[in-house]
Amino acid sequence: MRRRSVLRGVGRAGSAGVLATVGTAGCLGGESLSVLSAGSLALTVGEGVAPAFRRETGTEVRSEFHGSAAVVRFVRESVKRPDVVISADAGLLRRRLRPEFTDWDVTVASNALCLTAAPESTVAERLRAGEPWYDVLAEATGPVARSDADVDPLGYRTLHAFDLAADYYGEPWIPETLRRETVVDPQEAHLLAGVETGERVAALCYRNMAVERDLPVFELPPALNFADPARAEQYARASYTLPDGTVVRGSPVVYAATVLSAADNPASGREFVRFLLDSADLLREYGLTVPSSVPHRSGRVPPEVVP
Repeated sequence: MRRRSVLRGVGRAGSAGVLATVGTAGCLGGESLSVLSAGSLALTVGEGVAPAFRRETGTEVRSEFHGSAAVVRFVRESVKRPDVVISADAGLLRRRLRPEFTDWDVTVASNALCLTAAPESTVAERLRAGEPWYDVLAEATGPVARSDADVDPLGYRTLHAFDLAADYYGEPWIPETLRRETVVDPQEAHLLAGVETGERVAALCYRNMAVERDLPVFELPPALNFADPARAEQYARASYTLPDGTVVRGSPVVYAATVLSAADNPASGREFVRFLLDSADLLREYGLTVPSSVPHRSGRVPPEVVP
């Protein structure tokens, strides 16, 4: 059974999220912890980290997954009151949640933008043959999915990649054409379900999302995949304006975690973040990268998290 099994039978929380509960301790009156996380970590946290944390600590983990822009908006608007927040854009978390809702965060992993496709599709065949990915997507005979730029970093990083690709390849038609020829999926955590069922022929996603679903990974050049911290200035040439007026610029894909100042269970929250930092091998198993720069501390990080 593949790793997506944890999400079977899980109800949706709102219009763009997934809710999962791991463990039974809360039902028996024991410790419980709430995590509001980037949707791209739905399987990583829901099937990997949360069960491992429960086995080690006995604490039930109630996880909810949305696009990171929606995650920070839910916190700011008091729609959700989690203990732990994990964002796929460290800068977004720092700009929107600090210092009002927390005064620290730590980076826990990094990722890369890539393409995936139904293994037997013409898109996959052409990509394997080395044809330019932008031509393949523009000419795809079935729908190619991308995430919603208004609710999560994966969505706006995809548009950033289209913009940067125009200069990188000297093909100015790329951004407008690929925006038009791709289909927006509002649920980041379900983005690849359509590829698995055949409803979508391909998708732009993070590498871990394809790896944990056993789908093929077609890499983008480092100049376009947002995986290289040394290219941060280059990535920042692209920008996107969110509905609330926030301008987000291209940046390396770095996940940051924090415990909110008003958390109901701050001690378990800090323990969970420390557990994330101690679980590099598990995160790599799910397709994430844990570079030597992790953890990068920002703000007043509690000593229980990073001594």
